[in-house]
Amino acid sequence: MSGDTPRIRVGIGGWNFAEWRGGVFYPAGLPAAQELHFASRQLTSIEINATFYATQKPATYARWRDETPDGFQFAIKAHRFATQRKALSDGAESVVHFLESGVTELREKLGPIVWQLPPYRRFDADDLECFFALLPDKLDGLALRHVLEPRHESFACADYVQLARDYGVATVYTDSPDYPQIADVTADFVYARLEDAVEEEPAGEVVEGDVALEADGADGSDGDGAAVDELPQRRQQPIFAASRIRGGRDLQHRQALLAGGGVQPAAEHHIFIEEELP
Repeated sequence: MSGDTPRIRVGIGGWNFAEWRGGVFYPAGLPAAQELHFASRQLTSIEINATFYATQKPATYARWRDETPDGFQFAIKAHRFATQRKALSDGAESVVHFLESGVTELREKLGPIVWQLPPYRRFDADDLECFFALLPDKLDGLALRHVLEPRHESFACADYVQLARDYGVATVYTDSPDYPQIADVTADFVYARLEDAVEEEPAGEVVEGDVALEADGADGSDGDGAAVDELPQRRQQPIFAASRIRGGRDLQHRQALLAGGGVQPAAEHHIFIEEELP
């Protein structure tokens, strides 16, 4: 292990959910205005979904920053106008508008930026490369980390994996049966969205043995032709895992998750891990 202390960040997608109130996750009587303050002290990261639907003000980002503790980080979902269009390459204005809307007000609490594609968006190498070229590495002196969330099976191919690696864009790994499970590492960090948790399991899902990211190649390869046992044995990568959890009452198990006990059920939820991959 080298560099800074490895981190595993665990969080949720959003924080304003009525079914979590009244002692389920939030203490009974806690004002809604204090929910971010409370949640950010139970977890170590939160994915902001509001940014996908509406442009936020710089003052809003600054307030979110100030309401959360030192060492906390947000993932933010980029505005849908940048990704829900006929051609991604035509989204330059929307990309700039989103990035310059105040996201850097989060400062050191700015984590990965997630660019979520609609399920109907097929892989188009030329169009996607033009889109990747629109994503800056830095803004206002802050390094930016970008994540693509493809949700069409056509992205599960060697050409996509190589293109994402060329631009250093991470790929969302999901355990959802509805979307492609692309486990190939395409950046210097990993973002995983775990959506298949169930309330009946104390840890959210049934896990036997150690949890590991598995290569998705049907022939035992890493998805782009390299045999798994030929891959580098250690890669220094942060890992950001986001997880959707179904149900509400199981949020009371969150402490076990933070102690390394597993993924907790309850709405949408994420994990940020910074360590060397085995």
